[in-house]
Amino acid sequence: MTENKPVKEDPVRMHKEAGALMDSGKFVEARAVFVRTAELYYKGQNYFDSATMYYKAGECSFALKEYEKAIEQFMKSAEISLAKGFDRFGVSALDYARDCQKALKNDKEVEELTKKIKELKEKLEASF
Repeated sequence: MTENKPVKEDPVRMHKEAGALMDSGKFVEARAVFVRTAELYYKGQNYFDSATMYYKAGECSFALKEYEKAIEQFMKSAEISLAKGFDRFGVSALDYARDCQKALKNDKEVEELTKKIKELKEKLEASF
């Protein structure tokens, strides 16, 4: 008799699957897999790939014009990136979040993100 063992989620396989879904324009499905993959990577302490997966989920939301979700995902990507020293990637995520805020005509948030991005870029330039 065979046992039904739970299938272990493989973030590397899921990462590839989500990319293929995104490439084929299946943004809703891709986003769900990207978010789950981000959680698995984070749990496994693979912070860069976790941040990347949240970023990709944000791109899916952006393509769907679901800007509130996109902001949430880009901000999560930025939070992880900046906390772990991936500053340039964090700035890129913040930049995308700002684009979402612009699309929503949230001028105050756009201004706050612009200021934060400027400060981070100045910090990065000063480090070279």
